[in-house]
Amino acid sequence: MPPTPARPSPSSLAIALGANLGDPVATFAAVRPRLEEELGAWAAAPLQLSWSPRFRTQPVGGPPGQPPYLNAVLLAWKGSAHGPDGAWPDPLLLLVRLLALEATFGRERRERWGPRRLDLDLLWCGAMASRGPQLVLPHPRLGERAFVLAPLAAIDPDLPLPLAAALTPRTAAAGLAALPRAALEPPPLALAGEPGWPEGP
Repeated sequence: MPPTPARPSPSSLAIALGANLGDPVATFAAVRPRLEEELGAWAAAPLQLSWSPRFRTQPVGGPPGQPPYLNAVLLAWKGSAHGPDGAWPDPLLLLVRLLALEATFGRERRERWGPRRLDLDLLWCGAMASRGPQLVLPHPRLGERAFVLAPLAAIDPDLPLPLAAALTPRTAAAGLAALPRAALEPPPLALAGEPGWPEGP
């Protein structure tokens, strides 16, 4: 496993992955190298990456009767494990790349929180804050979603959440533990690693 990123998180960024249509397992394995490539091209710098295990989770919101989701998180940072190494480029340019990847894998935006073939959400990008119509950073529901907090905690339970994403500073594991019981029933299920996605519980 790669070294744990520097703390707190200003030098890191996080991207959440989700899918519940088609073959999410195959989609995750196929998008993983593409996402690494797009992220490296955008950052124009060597990056250290940590992938979470994949989690099977229940849909949150949206239309009833959706199939379960497959979720994971990618954590990236620049420089050594002892500190940041420069600022990130414009996150809107990364968002363009993420939306293009979603479209490549058949994402159709028909209804809010509806089923999807691939969802890529930028959770945070260093210490950047944004409240624009296209991008809100940190992600406004980051601290409320078990399907995001569980993968983050699997990478590093002591990873701090961005301050704007929580009422008080807290770690990924503490944020997960603080969720209402209803948000954890059934709890996210970590899947075993396999070729194409070796990370497991």
